[in-house]
Amino acid sequence: MKIDRLIGILSILLQQEKVTAPYLAEKFEVSRRTINRDIEDICKAGIPLVTTQGTNGGIAIMEGYKLDRTVLTSSDMQSILAGLRSLDSVSGTNKYQQLIEKISAGQSNVLSSNSHIMIDLSSWYKSSLAPKIELIQDAIENRRLISFQYYAPGGESLRTIEPYLLIFQWTSWYVKGYCLEREGWRMFKLNRMLELSRCTESFEKRELPPYDPEQKNIFTLRYEVEALISPDMKWRLIEEFGADSFIEQEDGMLLFHFWFADKENLFGWIISFGEKAELIKPEELRDELADRFGRLAQKYGRVF
Repeated sequence: MKIDRLIGILSILLQQEKVTAPYLAEKFEVSRRTINRDIEDICKAGIPLVTTQGTNGGIAIMEGYKLDRTVLTSSDMQSILAGLRSLDSVSGTNKYQQLIEKISAGQSNVLSSNSHIMIDLSSWYKSSLAPKIELIQDAIENRRLISFQYYAPGGESLRTIEPYLLIFQWTSWYVKGYCLEREGWRMFKLNRMLELSRCTESFEKRELPPYDPEQKNIFTLRYEVEALISPDMKWRLIEEFGADSFIEQEDGMLLFHFWFADKENLFGWIISFGEKAELIKPEELRDELADRFGRLAQKYGRVF
């Protein structure tokens, strides 16, 4: 859209002292003649632009002219509003809808019902999740410690952390913070937290490490796994791990290869396939899984 291109040109001019017409033409994938017409239109709108010729020439906003540096296109605004709507889906309130109405006042077009992006961050745990998120948000803003009972595959423990960041990733909510018990940065899954409370003690902010969304950089991946999966389960592998996680064999079976952080999660995942999956590697886990099946058979009174 032309209006978005005009706003884009203004955004560049606000961030750079001077640019050339060929640079803008390449940036917006239009001709130099189109850029020249755009510059004329911006000047007609009352924003004084100055063009200079020569080696150091270019286009610039007239010196001394003041312009708000926060310039958003309509697509920018739609993206912001989609994100705000998604927060209401998990907060259990309409406070973000109220914010949407504030920032879009006088711009009815950005609130139109034909928005093609809808993000729902809610879950089956919405009734218990929303109060946790609200409490953690408040603790982050006011720099208050939080404590909770945490339940993980390695056991349960009482934790006290300095909360810094709420993260929605891998279809779940997490809080990243500095754990006082472990004396290091940790990620905690909100659904595994019980008896969550905000402490009266405050903390001095530490420098938060850069956020890295890669799972391998957050969790220690201990087990390199290979498994043969039935071809009618291809949809599950694609959905859960992606099409690059397996190689189709000559007999149609799918050779799955991936890393797992936790043995119990691996066993639960393999068992969920029933007879349609066979763990190949690591061999020691294959043997342990066979022993577990043997004990299960005895428990149900079956001998093989």
